[in-house]
Amino acid sequence: MSARVFFYVQHLLGIGHLRRAATLARALASGGFDVLLVSGGAPVDGLPLEGVRFHQLPPLRAADLRLKELSQLDGTPLDDVFRSKRTRALLDLFEAETPDILLTEQFPFGRTQLRFELMPLLDAAQRRPSAPWIVSSIRDVLRRTASPARVDEMVATFEVFDAVLVHADPALVRLDDSFPAWPDIQDRALYTGYIAEFDPARAPQGTVGAGEVIVSVGGGAVGAPLLRAAIAARPMTALADRKWRLLVGANVPAADRAALAEAADAGIIVEPARGDFPSLLRNAALSISQAGYNTVVETLCHADRAVLVPFGTARETEQADRARVLVERGMVAAVAPDALNSETLAAAIGRAWAGPSIRSFPPVDARGGPATVAALRQMVA
Repeated sequence: MSARVFFYVQHLLGIGHLRRAATLARALASGGFDVLLVSGGAPVDGLPLEGVRFHQLPPLRAADLRLKELSQLDGTPLDDVFRSKRTRALLDLFEAETPDILLTEQFPFGRTQLRFELMPLLDAAQRRPSAPWIVSSIRDVLRRTASPARVDEMVATFEVFDAVLVHADPALVRLDDSFPAWPDIQDRALYTGYIAEFDPARAPQGTVGAGEVIVSVGGGAVGAPLLRAAIAARPMTALADRKWRLLVGANVPAADRAALAEAADAGIIVEPARGDFPSLLRNAALSISQAGYNTVVETLCHADRAVLVPFGTARETEQADRARVLVERGMVAAVAPDALNSETLAAAIGRAWAGPSIRSFPPVDARGGPATVAALRQMVA
């Protein structure tokens, strides 16, 4: 019988966390695991889940861009009734599954707003006669603005975990740069390499995008300002004679999509986000994007030159820190989250165009899927 994995993930604003979790879940399923992906965020149409079972919890989201408070999808604040109902649904599902591995995305190093259900889940796992392996799955960069008390809480919660899988290439980004309590967890930490999607069926080879400037915003929840700035910056750049392709994520509001289409001239294509994004990157002259995990991994694996415009707030530092590391290595150009306008974007495009190709640097380790399969196989063996 295949080892069973209960994989919990919660996306709050964009869909990047769910996308990465789905990619990893597919890798685990291909590696022989029986995987149930349990999502607590807004439903996402068309999520590729070949070989993976899926369960949708009563959904919740971030109340606003600060990502500090939670709400139901209609904006109603969470109350005790909702929390109790969702926790009960999660625990009942866990008990029915009897998994060999409990995998939590980000927690306890993030998603601490979900402690109301995740702490009971950990308790339920520990109480089982045959307790599952308890493993955390995290990204390359953690939020630096967590208070010392919150960091202590993370470390204390991690005591019941058997391991943390760091989906990063330590030759490029090290977790100790963003997590001050690294010495307290490093003996149970394993770098896997980045989680990347290399399925040729999803990224068909072709010539679409050849020589173009590709502007992408992932799901688009906070991407409209970048798309507007790109249209305004185009005439100021050495690439003004190229075709620019703006990929509008599904979460860009309809009014913004209409305004972008109206503002675009004959040299600009405005279209929905595409499944052949890696092929576009391979063919493009330049990529302009935010600095979310999935997009940056695809950029490092496929793009020639790139400009990163990270989303960030005083509290949310992940994307800005990821972009900073790559700028310091000379691999990309970037615009600070609070400095985006047409002039700063045009200047960053100039720096990227004059700088070295990403392909001139050592390839990033993006074998995180197979490495995670191997690590979990070793545990259950």
